Amino acid sequence: MNIDDYRLTGDKKIDLTEIPTTEGKTDENEKIRDEVIPPLVDRLQLLHQKLNAEEKHGILVVLQALDAAGKDESISYIFSNLNPQGLKVTTFGKPTEVEQKHDYLWRMMPALPARGEVGILNRSHYEEVIAPRVHDNVLLDGDYPAGVDEESIWPMRYEQIKNYEKYLHDNNIHIVKFFFNMSKDEQKRRLLERMKDPDKQHEFSFSDVEERQYWDKYQEVFQDMLNETSTEYSPWYVLPADDEWHTRRLVNEAMIDLMEKLDPKFPEMTGEEKEKLEEYIEKLESE
Repeated sequence: MNIDDYRLTGDKKIDLTEIPTTEGKTDENEKIRDEVIPPLVDRLQLLHQKLNAEEKHGILVVLQALDAAGKDESISYIFSNLNPQGLKVTTFGKPTEVEQKHDYLWRMMPALPARGEVGILNRSHYEEVIAPRVHDNVLLDGDYPAGVDEESIWPMRYEQIKNYEKYLHDNNIHIVKFFFNMSKDEQKRRLLERMKDPDKQHEFSFSDVEERQYWDKYQEVFQDMLNETSTEYSPWYVLPADDEWHTRRLVNEAMIDLMEKLDPKFPEMTGEEKEKLEEYIEKLESE
């Protein structure tokens, strides 16, 4: 499949239950890891170097999924290979007391990349249209504008998020969003692996198991999120997360696809700068 086959741009509604969580690629894990991904990472590194040097475009990467779906591993195996000077990673947890006193997108500001940077959100502003819906949390009084209730606030927030992402896009901050579509059985297998392996127990949280009781509700909310916030300027990629290395390959390919469309270039010296460069080369060589 082509990377475009995983992209949602809002032109049609999807049924998440009909999108596969696996494409049977787990048997190819070693080949994908050792042969396919390394040259992709090399291409991504070069494009990132150009993006960072040009300082014309920024990229905001959104990683959204349930626990154990592979977000952290994608950061470790892919984005950690990029130049740290042009990379920033932000993990959003439960809003702090200070954050709750502001609008729900306020805490996004420090996480935004500068032009020339790739910013990665491990969880994101989308938590504000996921967790409160799944757990039926009562939002604060200030979160409800006049005439808006617990039903109408979600369509309103979807529209606000799309407008916000359009604003970022129009200011050369390009957004690419990845949803790791994992099956319940695969999450169970990965959680048990973490729980039984002493070297992986630090990755486990008891809440990971507790949240499984809300599985169906999460899937319903995820589907709504994907359908309501996929746009041409800010697409979602729905990835078959049961195939962990295949998914990492797809993240690489989507990032390369976006950067190649942006076509960043290393800055070129002006005529005056070139003359001065030749002068300094000659000066050093004559020492």
